[in-house]
Amino acid sequence: MAETRNFVLREKDGTESGVFTGKQPRQAALKVANRGNGNKKKPETIMLRERGTKKVHVFKAWKELVDAPKNRPSWMPPKINKPFVKKVEIVKLDEI
Repeated sequence: MAETRNFVLREKDGTESGVFTGKQPRQAALKVANRGNGNKKKPETIMLRERGTKKVHVFKAWKELVDAPKNRPSWMPPKINKPFVKKVEIVKLDEI
């Protein structure tokens, strides 16, 4: 069974902020995408560095407003945001 891993959100200038967890990089990227402002026509780029490594996972991410499931709880609104991510590449850093 896969261990939970930590991924740090990385900006284009190299600064890092926010830690997102997941068993896979995609799981952490979905969490970041749900907070973002990207849409399908203009997705935003997400860079997640895996803690303890020099790997940076790069994703294109957006969210869409979709109908909530039929069996939704009473507190859930009829429309919800659904995140989408598409992996672009993995970059190896020289230095962290």
